[in-house]
Amino acid sequence: MARFFKLLATLIAVALSGATHAQSTQDFNAWKAEFRNQALSQGIPPQVFDAAFKHVRYDADAGEGDANQPEFVRPIWDYMDDAVSKSRVSTGRRQLGSLRNTLNDIQRKYGVDSATLLAIWGMETGYGSFLGSTHTIDALANAAFNGRRHDFAQSELMAALQILKRGDVSSTRMVGGWSGAMGHTQFMPTTYLRYAVDHNRDGKRDVWSSNPVDALASAANYLRELGWDKGAPWGVEVTLPRGFDYALIGEYDTHNVNFWNARGVRQTSGERLDDHGPTAVIAPAGAKGPAFAIYPNFQVIRQYNMSVSYALAVGHLSDRIN
Repeated sequence: MARFFKLLATLIAVALSGATHAQSTQDFNAWKAEFRNQALSQGIPPQVFDAAFKHVRYDADAGEGDANQPEFVRPIWDYMDDAVSKSRVSTGRRQLGSLRNTLNDIQRKYGVDSATLLAIWGMETGYGSFLGSTHTIDALANAAFNGRRHDFAQSELMAALQILKRGDVSSTRMVGGWSGAMGHTQFMPTTYLRYAVDHNRDGKRDVWSSNPVDALASAANYLRELGWDKGAPWGVEVTLPRGFDYALIGEYDTHNVNFWNARGVRQTSGERLDDHGPTAVIAPAGAKGPAFAIYPNFQVIRQYNMSVSYALAVGHLSDRIN
């Protein structure tokens, strides 16, 4: 008898799940029809919208990655071990050699050093080894329908349609990660519209191409517009003296370099800190872990990805590549 009731409960749960999915699909289709009207009113041609949404379907699991991004949930040194692995460093050095002329050209034009660009490229897609397999329109449509940040996703979805309208890429080639980030350097569509560049002058801002030149130049342009300080480092590992006041620790608690030098903060070589503008000191693993003096370029990297772990990984990887 117990087995019968267990089976009955399972069948009821399956039936309820199917009914819920059917209702959600119906609601999604209604949302899509309403969004189509909005898109057309903003100048998206009907044929562009219909081609982009041809294979878009309701996905109940869309957006699960939002709560499990490794840079936010993993312990920082576990994350750093993977992010700045030997293979990622060695591949970055090979790319530095093979793309040297292109990277030098980008560095001259935008003022962002080659190693930082390579580090971002390596962190985002493993130097282009995996750009993602999720269709951007599909990811953003589901996020706009029932995601945690649906207003943000809807704005990004409209921007993605604008990109398709401009003809830089087809909807079938517009692929990336679950969040809607696209191409070698994982630009969101609004970021692409503002900062992507056609560096090789072929008439398209193609951040998806097997040739990464447009993507790398676009990332450099983005960092420059965010305030990149040409020639300045992101930060440096430091030692703190015995009795240091840890209440001074904090990424936004900036002071001039004389403030920190007067309190005994030193580079690991023992030298005093160099002046690269407003400086903060962080200890992401606590008082017993490494400490870093961070400069304005660290916060520029954080605008690319808001995680402190990510910014540290990009900075450390760029140092290792150099």
